Amino acid sequence: MAIATLDVVVLDCPDPAALAGFYDEVMGGKVSGEGLGGSGGAGRGARLAFQKAPGFVAPEWPSAERSQQFHLDLNVEDMDAAEKEVLALGATVLDAADRERGFRVYADPAGHPFCLCRA
Repeated sequence: MAIATLDVVVLDCPDPAALAGFYDEVMGGKVSGEGLGGSGGAGRGARLAFQKAPGFVAPEWPSAERSQQFHLDLNVEDMDAAEKEVLALGATVLDAADRERGFRVYADPAGHPFCLCRA
């Protein structure tokens, strides 16, 4: 018997509204709330929320000194098309050199790592 269920994953960041907008464009959704931006993924899957963190320092990938702590895996049908879209939205490439494997690693505009994964 579960003690709890997952409600939302909250990411620290310098600008909650901007990061919510990024993920809303990537996953579909609608920004909601004040002070804590939210991205619902258009009702598909877990919700994301974004919390303003004064003095936020982005993780580095890969790095033992500034560990990513966690990352998001986002399933896509067309890796090349999805890559083009997330880069246009402000993502940066962290590791996408191996074009044959089933994932590519990026950072969102606040520096959190995420992967585009072949569905």
